[in-house]
Amino acid sequence: MTLDPRAFREAGRAALHDPSLRIALGRLKTHFALGRARAVERYGDWEALREQGRAIRDYALAHLDTLLEEFERNVVARGGQVHWARDAKEAREIVLRILREAGAKSVTKGKSMVSEEIALNPYLDANGVEPVETDLGEYIVQLRREPPSHIIAPAFHLNKEDVAKTFREAHTALDPDRPLVERTELVAEARALLRARFESADAGITGANFLTAEEGAAVLVTNEGNGDLTRLLPKTHIVLTGLEKVVANLEHAAVLLRLLTRSATGQDISSYVTVMNGPRAPDESDGPQNFHVVLVDNGRTRLLGTDAEEVLRCIRCAACLNHCPIYAAVGGHTYGATYTGPIGAALNPGLMGVGVAHRHPNASTFCGRCAEVCPVKIPLPTIMRHWRAREYASGLAPKSMTAGLGAWAFFAKRPALYRFAAGIVACALKFLARNGRVHSLPLLHNWFLVRDFPAPQGKTFHALWTARQ
Repeated sequence: MTLDPRAFREAGRAALHDPSLRIALGRLKTHFALGRARAVERYGDWEALREQGRAIRDYALAHLDTLLEEFERNVVARGGQVHWARDAKEAREIVLRILREAGAKSVTKGKSMVSEEIALNPYLDANGVEPVETDLGEYIVQLRREPPSHIIAPAFHLNKEDVAKTFREAHTALDPDRPLVERTELVAEARALLRARFESADAGITGANFLTAEEGAAVLVTNEGNGDLTRLLPKTHIVLTGLEKVVANLEHAAVLLRLLTRSATGQDISSYVTVMNGPRAPDESDGPQNFHVVLVDNGRTRLLGTDAEEVLRCIRCAACLNHCPIYAAVGGHTYGATYTGPIGAALNPGLMGVGVAHRHPNASTFCGRCAEVCPVKIPLPTIMRHWRAREYASGLAPKSMTAGLGAWAFFAKRPALYRFAAGIVACALKFLARNGRVHSLPLLHNWFLVRDFPAPQGKTFHALWTARQ
């Protein structure tokens, strides 16, 4: 597997010829998209809620500096510590320093896209700390040494037979003849093995869906309960998250929760919603003795004040992925990055640089479905157009594309010549057609691989318009 955003085309071609991936991606409509549609219908005034969520996220981004400072003051007042990481390297080093100060040799982890973004697991492994993913999907892909393929369903690209094979290869101490046919058997095996890891872990790392400045709290949404076991059982708990996750207070977070769970999994609310606001108090019976929050920038603040700033509204629901025809065709691993689909196409060039991720904004039909389903109304196609313009200005756009656009612009600036050329092209396309459709053209081989072009049947639009006037 090539984890290189610049290899999107090559990875995409391979994905299109993977029959098992086709079957897995077909579940996007029957699982996530259908669940979201039903949840939205049950809610009632969904558009008003979306507008409220958009306003909450815009307020947070406009006051990011003061909200983060307020968050830090309130965490410290409750006995916790806040650490600021400018980039991935600094974030990894901060986490390792905390773990070494705690004497940790093993650490359980809840699902955290930021930990994937900064490549935390291999770094900890290389420095003598064993990370154990406890989200079932993350646990499966960790055993397979693969990155997640989906923001909320890391192992979405696999079927239960793949998981059974992975478990037999990894869990060699168990009976090789044990039944692993039903999903319940797979879940039970993972639960039994992870339970021991929860009990023996020296520290726990989770992400956070939201940070609330007024309460100095981190809000975590899960469906498996692994997040609570990760944060409650070890002596040290680390919250690793992007600094853009902050909102003003729990009231604002509650609005976003209504949007998040319905958009992500079609649930009115997830199984567990945990509010974490510091180490264990003297009168509490459980919780960590040490509570740390690592706030990661890694390119986020560079987006503030730019045409791409609105991408920071994202609440990581993955609704845009679940409704995207491109993601549904090639899957997440094709992108070679942590964030995939439309949100990856809008975010990655800002975090990774246009030179690295410029192919992602081009992986779009611009059908606009991603913006229609985004719970906080991120104008994803508009942001992708911004990155396409940056790609062109940087000289990274394919020469054939820039030459083609230049030729079109030449004709478009000369209306009479444009009408004459359009008439010739229409006649040529009609001549080349078979059964009313054009099946191939020079220089457009890839375009015609998956579609045909309807042949013109009469006069051009300009000719028809002139006649009607």
